[in-house]
Amino acid sequence: MARLFTVGEILAATGGRGKGLTGDGISSISIDSRELGPDALFVAIKGDRFDGHDFVPTALANGAAAALVSEGKANEAGERLVVVPDALEGLRDLARAARTRSAARIVAVTGSAGKTTTKEAIRTVLGAAGPTHYSIKSFNNHWGVPLMLARMPREAEFGVFELGMNHAGEISPLTRLVRPHVAVVTTVAAAHLEFFDSVEGIARAKGEIFEGLEPGGTAIINADHDYVGVLIEVAKAAGVGKIVTYGFAEDADWRIESAQMAGEHMHAVVRHGDAVVPLSIRAHGRHMIANAVAALAVAEEIGVNRDTALSALAQFGAPEGRGQAMLLGPATRPLLLVDESYNANSASMAAAMDVFAAQDAPGGRKVLVLGDMLELGEKGPALHAALKDAVLATGADAVYLVGPSMAALADALGPQVVTDHKNTTDEIAQSVLAGLAYGDAVMVKGSNGVRLSGLVKQIRERFA
Repeated sequence: MARLFTVGEILAATGGRGKGLTGDGISSISIDSRELGPDALFVAIKGDRFDGHDFVPTALANGAAAALVSEGKANEAGERLVVVPDALEGLRDLARAARTRSAARIVAVTGSAGKTTTKEAIRTVLGAAGPTHYSIKSFNNHWGVPLMLARMPREAEFGVFELGMNHAGEISPLTRLVRPHVAVVTTVAAAHLEFFDSVEGIARAKGEIFEGLEPGGTAIINADHDYVGVLIEVAKAAGVGKIVTYGFAEDADWRIESAQMAGEHMHAVVRHGDAVVPLSIRAHGRHMIANAVAALAVAEEIGVNRDTALSALAQFGAPEGRGQAMLLGPATRPLLLVDESYNANSASMAAAMDVFAAQDAPGGRKVLVLGDMLELGEKGPALHAALKDAVLATGADAVYLVGPSMAALADALGPQVVTDHKNTTDEIAQSVLAGLAYGDAVMVKGSNGVRLSGLVKQIRERFA
């Protein structure tokens, strides 16, 4: 595995001092003592629940080449240390060093919904054109972004980073760290309203991504929401010279003229200038086509051949927990499971149920399992109740609701529609499992904190 940093580069980047260091350098970086790559640097950051310094001896015993630790913890951490005033800031220093030395073309992605899937579409396209480094999972916060950036290999030609936020002011330092050449905003919706006065406030917080754009960089904005004008205003205020829009909107620069499902695929016709572009992906949903078109727009700005991009997207499908569909059991009468368990807000709920409405069961009933949308504050009950029409439009034969906030939707739908409602996934799991049979189609959708991924795992194990 190629070396990420020499010992000298680590010390120079962080301004740290070495203590008992051996070896020439490190080839990977981790904040988890249980998941260490070869010649790893373990970074002892302090989280909400754990302090990484408590795990330094374990990390070193498990094979870490060295540990990056805060000065106040150095005496109790042992040997093979890089000692800095603050370990998290030391990680940011390594991220800055990786970005400074890199010749890669960099893309950053944010949005209220679809940012991880769009990031995956972009990295699929760029990966077909050259070595591409990208954020894994949803490592998109104050420690995830510097960790992903610090891991960027010297030889990477492209980098794709996801930036997330719960509060205003959180994206700004992340984008200034990443310094993208292209910044993408997927959509703006009622998410994290617990921490904002309005959805426009969310739009302006998402627009912070433009503050870090490199000179001559491009803003790419989804046009299919009410706040595209706000984002364009924010981008111009940040000095962005080129703004590109995409979506189903009539005036979008990359306009999706049509989109149809066909088997496992979605086929679309996209117009860009005078060009008519046929696009196909291995996923369902208008929102998935929009995510893929964002990747096409990025490819154009980065300089990736359009045919290369289209060929890569033809094999692109929904990631785990974000619309991934799987057939379980006998080929003649399988259970169709649609896994949307990773996240949920009003926009993503509507998009997922729109797809499920067009989905036929293989030979049985349609079953919907919906969990709470978190961090909506005082508007939560109204936003949950507002899902009523989307639920009814799916044609679901059985509807299971999970979480205290779903009480508002249960009241709106009434007992004749709601099969069961419980406050936790553990409480409802057996009811759902007992109600499923081969031939059914079931979609599971909710915020990650509801832990519906555990139910998805149980369904897979029961019906595989």
